[in-house]
Amino acid sequence: MVPAKLGSTRLTMKNLALIKGKPLLYYPIKAAKDSGIFDSIVINAEDMEFSAIAKRYGVGFYKRPDSIVSSATKTDTVVYDFLKNCPCDIVAWVSPIAPLENGVEVREMVGYFLDNRLDTLMTVKEERAHCVYRGKPVNYREDEIFARTQDLEPVYSFVYAVMMWRREIFMREFERKGYALLSGKVGYYPVSKLSAIIVKKTEDLMMADFAMRGISGSGYKVRYDRIVTGSRLRKRS
Repeated sequence: MVPAKLGSTRLTMKNLALIKGKPLLYYPIKAAKDSGIFDSIVINAEDMEFSAIAKRYGVGFYKRPDSIVSSATKTDTVVYDFLKNCPCDIVAWVSPIAPLENGVEVREMVGYFLDNRLDTLMTVKEERAHCVYRGKPVNYREDEIFARTQDLEPVYSFVYAVMMWRREIFMREFERKGYALLSGKVGYYPVSKLSAIIVKKTEDLMMADFAMRGISGSGYKVRYDRIVTGSRLRKRS
């Protein structure tokens, strides 16, 4: 399920903003298709205009009810409505806000979900850096020598690139409690640095666009300053 909406408080009509000539909404559809793992791919949108995009890219379309299209609507409610009206065993929320997510990684995280018999999966980003919460150290100590970043315990933040749920567990918990985003057995999947580029503001869109253009074509190669590296090579020989 690929969520889409026209309204966005931080970036107007974000899902239709172009990256390398394609709308953001194109990229999760491509990743889902490239994964080769899904029985069906459906755009879940608030506006019928998205049905034309669904037709363009050869995927299904579901229009969510007008009663749950406001900015106050929670993700739990959107997922519950979709599962109620589009029955399936497992649903994966593949988000347009992570346009550099790729099919290989999506397939791997679905495999992780199944192999570990999870009920919920959340994608996260590893932060191997000194982190502070409410002015207090999270993964380092102030009363000892400053730790190297590679020696720190990593901290993980949600990126929401892909979220997955087992239908039976999600619906049962939502109907019982009114929320179910983290229901049953929850697992966390660290995504790559590129997949962790999340588009919420204009500068995020710029960064994603630059990254997309930079990795296209022949691929990126590390290059070095010849003056220094040349002298090092002569010394070694």
